[in-house]
Amino acid sequence: MNSVIVMTQTSNYSQDGLSIVHKPLIKIEPLSFNLDLLKLNYDWILFSSKNAVKYFYPYLQQTSYRYIAVIGKKTKAYCEDQGIAVDFCPNDYSQEGFLADFQASAHAKILVPSSQAAQPLLVDTLRDRGLNVTKIDLYKPSAWSSHVTDIDQLLAQHKVGAITFASSSAVNAFFNRSLPETTKAFSNIYAIGQQTLSTIQQYGVEAKVADEQTLDGLIEKVKESWM
Repeated sequence: MNSVIVMTQTSNYSQDGLSIVHKPLIKIEPLSFNLDLLKLNYDWILFSSKNAVKYFYPYLQQTSYRYIAVIGKKTKAYCEDQGIAVDFCPNDYSQEGFLADFQASAHAKILVPSSQAAQPLLVDTLRDRGLNVTKIDLYKPSAWSSHVTDIDQLLAQHKVGAITFASSSAVNAFFNRSLPETTKAFSNIYAIGQQTLSTIQQYGVEAKVADEQTLDGLIEKVKESWM
């Protein structure tokens, strides 16, 4: 099969026997924030992505906390690679899975360093439970326009068999514009999880969703549905 799988997340991914073209749709821009927030005492620090760990790591030693919670197998693995002990990671790697399993004492103080563009579900739900949540906007995503154009060209040349999306930010970078006809007509699209799927559907587009919210799970869904 000559068609390629276009993957749009920031991290590289490969699998033997598959022709994968990596076209990240998002660039990451670090943001400044109020450093006084690091002087508070937290019960939990919650990392929902590898990027959150990466960009908060320089501040971790300055922060007083008791426990670390993470969402996602890759996030947990990255923490462990950096020598950060993880106290809680749900078996279901989605935000919904985290919210279903996470338990904290009443009025616990939770620090959530994350993207400025992060979906509000996580923080809002924790606050609704009476937890004291502080969110730090660590970085913001911006569209990688040349890669968007590259994907359009591959689609126009009928070289693409599937496109995968691993975040709402990547979805917005791709669909929030006037689409070329060949791009608009392409329908073999895959989402890593329900939140990413929901964002895709906001553009009137349908997608298949991975059974496990990991890049491996995403590729397994592509293989199961397309190959």
